[in-house]
Parts: sequence; C-alpha cells; structure tokens
Amino acid sequence: MPVVVSDSMDAQGEAPPVRAPGHGRRAVFLIGNSGLCRRQGCHDAAGQSVLRPVKQLDNDIWIADTPMRVMGMELGARMTVIRLPGSKLLLHSPVEPSPRLVRELDALGEVAWLIAPNRFHHLYVQLWKDACPDAEIHVAPTLERKRSDLEVTGILTDVPNPGWAETVDQVVVQGIPLTREVVFFHRPSATLMLTDLAFNIGDSSPRMTRAAFRMAGSYGRLAPTAFERLLVRDRDAFRASLERVLDWPFGRVVVTHGSVCESGGREALMDGYAWLGG
Repeated sequence: MPVVVSDSMDAQGEAPPVRAPGHGRRAVFLIGNSGLCRRQGCHDAAGQSVLRPVKQLDNDIWIADTPMRVMGMELGARMTVIRLPGSKLLLHSPVEPSPRLVRELDALGEVAWLIAPNRFHHLYVQLWKDACPDAEIHVAPTLERKRSDLEVTGILTDVPNPGWAETVDQVVVQGIPLTREVVFFHRPSATLMLTDLAFNIGDSSPRMTRAAFRMAGSYGRLAPTAFERLLVRDRDAFRASLERVLDWPFGRVVVTHGSVCESGGREALMDGYAWLGG
C-alpha cells in the first residue's frame, strides 16, 4: 500500500509527514518491501542516506547529487534547481525525490516545472509529478513517445517556455538523434546545464570510473567521450547547434555526470569538441 517514505521513523514505526514542495499535502510514494530509496540506491547497505544536501552554486541556482551506477560503474547523477520569479522552481534532470530532498526544496519554493532534457534523463519525473501534482512536465523531442505514460505538458524546442524565458535560454541539439538533448543556460549566473553532451570525470571518481573515462579519452577534463563522436549523425547540424550554445557567455558548466566546472567552461567545451572542426 502507499506509504510515506521517511529518513526516520518514530517509536511506533510511523513516518512523520513529508510535504511535497509548494503543496500542503504529503509526498506519497509506492515502495516495495525493501523501500524505494534503498532499491534505487540512495541508501547504503546499513540503510543510511548517501544523498548529499542541496548545494547552492549562485543566486537562485542549486544542485542535488545522487549515486548512480551504469553497467556496474559509479557515474553519479545531478539535478539542477533554478528558482524563478514567484519562487517557482524548475528541476532540470530530476533525481530521485527522497524525503530529505523534498523537504529541502520545499524551503526554496514551489516545484513548478519538471524538465527531462534528453531521451535518457527521465526516470524520476513521474515520482516528482506524484509528489507535486501541479508541476508541469516538459520533455526533449521524441521522449513523449518513449514515455507515453507521462502526462507531458510540452515538448522542448529552441523557444523557452514563457514560465522560464525571463532567465533561462535553451537549444535543442541537432545531429544526435539518439539523445535529442536540450541544453539550458541560466543567464543570471552564467551557468550552462548539460546532461550527456559532456562529462567531467576526475580523481574524485572511483577507480573503475576513472579507468573507463581514460579509455574513452575524456578523463580529467570537461569533454565528450569517444562514444559521443560515434553518435553524431549529422556533423553540420550538430556543429550549428554547438555554435549556438557557445554564443552564450557562460563560465560555469553543470554536467549531470562528474564535477561541476566552476569557471572557464566555455573554453573547455570548445576544446573538448575541437575534433568537430570549424
């Protein structure tokens, strides 16, 4: 039956109420015998939370990190949270909505927009929708067909939604049909948000992850892997999209996998894609 997932239980084993961000109601999640959070990797073997607190990067922009394993390799995942006028929150590439994360965002504002920015970063959108029923779901092109179960409000294009257009720009990356990534730029903080267009894996990552990215030719820098080169189907279209992204005056780059590049991000991204040519 539905229960409220909690970081702690009282003496009777009951979970304290967890409010969905911006809503005067509980955030209810369906869990199995082992608990949804533990199954999805936000607790360790002892049942302790391994999620990091929300970290503020600049005025009105935060990140939330969570563990994530891909083919046995710890890659990590990151959600970016932007607070827009009226204390409305935009969640870019949502991670699992643990009770602690829900409470932290509740203190920042009301979750209004859930963004699935490519065809692979959508796993937890529905859980956030369950927690925040009034939030709108906006997805990358063609994801609406892959996730026909989602109540999609809009398909992302090169034109920002009026709800966030005042502070956030976006570009649909052409030429890589497998991912159909949409890149976002938060103008006030000069922050670029990427999902799988580039990674930033360094010495803070586990040994297996470091070894894999050395083999992929992108260890220790903000860059795509050799796999991204293979995914490009139309180099001219992809180059045109990348040039539009590089027209933005960003310094910081938030990647979904790896460390945040706090400065020099535009130059680093140009260097990472130097193989594309001019």
